[in-house]
Amino acid sequence: MELSSRQEGAVCVLAPEGRLDQAHAQAFQAALAPHLVQCKPGGVALVLNFSNVMYISSVGLRVLMLAAKQVKEQKGRIAVAVLTPLVAEVFQVSQFNLVFDVFATVDAAIAAVAS
Repeated sequence: MELSSRQEGAVCVLAPEGRLDQAHAQAFQAALAPHLVQCKPGGVALVLNFSNVMYISSVGLRVLMLAAKQVKEQKGRIAVAVLTPLVAEVFQVSQFNLVFDVFATVDAAIAAVAS
């Protein structure tokens, strides 16, 4: 699991690549952890660019649920952008589109969490 990052002002855009499944969820969680700590008022907001995530399993969804819970407790902001069709379907069926604000573009997500 690759996770690249870039800074856009007070927003950190994280771009995981590959599959968020049993084999990769733990690595994704470990790579995400230091960014989640910074996701609070006075820190950075997070945008997860899922354009290169081809598959997500229940284990991957669990990592996202824990991330959303941590960010909410810290009063931070997090959003997801550019879901591939299969991942978008999983988000809809599992109702993760109600857990996260989901945007069609990274720019739209950045604008939403930056405000």
